[in-house]
Amino acid sequence: MANIVYHINKGINSSIEFKGLKAQYIWYLGGGIVILMVLFSVLYFIGIPSLGCMGIVGAAGSVLVMKIYAMSKKYGEHGLMKAIAKKQVPKAVRCNSRKVFLTLGRYGK
Repeated sequence: MANIVYHINKGINSSIEFKGLKAQYIWYLGGGIVILMVLFSVLYFIGIPSLGCMGIVGAAGSVLVMKIYAMSKKYGEHGLMKAIAKKQVPKAVRCNSRKVFLTLGRYGK
């Protein structure tokens, strides 16, 4: 009987990473590149020279890449969702009536 070697994939539950970008930031960069291609075609059809279109799209693309890499480094895999959720939590909960507490006393038991 021959010896069989099984290779174990140790990255099963880890998030995907591509050149330093983690998880959803890869999709954000891909979507941004698609938007930049559409912007280039719109600018070209308007009548702006191709070098001007390339300059505008190149500058916007470099800003896009820098911002997405900065967000990936700052927030990590799930941090952006946590930061957005934290902004949606109210600062205080106000109750201007005691009616809520009085009705809870009757039905709370």
